[in-house]
Amino acid sequence: MDFLQQYGFLIATMIQQGLLGLSLYAPLMAGQLSLASPGFYALGGYLAAVMLTNPAFEGWRSALGYGIYPLTWILAALACGLLGVVVGVPALRLRGIYLALATIALVEILRVLALNLSITGGAVGLFGIPQAFGFVDRWQYLWLFLPLLILTLLFFRQLSKSRTGRAFRAIREDELAADAMGVPPTRYKVLAFVIGAVLAGIVGSMSAPFLNTWNAKQGTFDASIAYLAYVLIGGSRSMWGPLVGGALLSALPELLRSLADWRLVINGLVLVVASLYLPQGIVGSLSPKPKPPKRPTPPPVSEGPSGPPYTSETL
Repeated sequence: MDFLQQYGFLIATMIQQGLLGLSLYAPLMAGQLSLASPGFYALGGYLAAVMLTNPAFEGWRSALGYGIYPLTWILAALACGLLGVVVGVPALRLRGIYLALATIALVEILRVLALNLSITGGAVGLFGIPQAFGFVDRWQYLWLFLPLLILTLLFFRQLSKSRTGRAFRAIREDELAADAMGVPPTRYKVLAFVIGAVLAGIVGSMSAPFLNTWNAKQGTFDASIAYLAYVLIGGSRSMWGPLVGGALLSALPELLRSLADWRLVINGLVLVVASLYLPQGIVGSLSPKPKPPKRPTPPPVSEGPSGPPYTSETL
């Protein structure tokens, strides 16, 4: 119990950041570089924070009791999924850096809206968000983040084996070839985008009580780069990569806190070294390399009934 009292908050944060890395991994399954996860994360958190603190929802809180918390998760998932469809249909016609710029623009639009709306608390944000289910210690949020992580990993595992997962991989490898084979790229790219948006929104709605405060700093361009680093450092070809990258990069500054300002320097060096020497990410570098396929040996030529086989040399 003393271990959880001391390190429980850090462990919960590592799982939380790993889940956010997985929200970025979802569109990458279909080859789409989307940096919109911080926007959906902030939106989910704002929905939960408003419902848990605004006097207009006092009747809901009194009637539902602790049931208000699962309701915020569901509403955050629905809102982020709907916004993902609205934004994804036009934006996912773009590719590469243009798609990344479009999703960054979405993050900035949501941030500016949060800064200027009174219901979100403006630049100050929302404070005094009640702890989920009456939790007393932050490590108790492991009971929320761990089941969500397990369900997410099981979902991605089944997704990768399904027809949809094969369509994602086909689009990632060659979109034109996939389209020629009857795989509609736009439909599957929007689906991958929505999966990441829903996951980020649910994590945001769980994180608002976890952090006890919520403001526009939760969804910024800096957060987009941080989530992208989780995927690049951990590895973008496996669901374990973003999880490992998010856990490592969120824990490293805390583990090196005794080094004061040098911990940020070391954190930056880890990013540079990993980018140079681990281009496939940590998980990709540790995975066994696939063996090249063996060429089939030609069958032996048998002699005919009256002597050697007939060849051009006998002409």
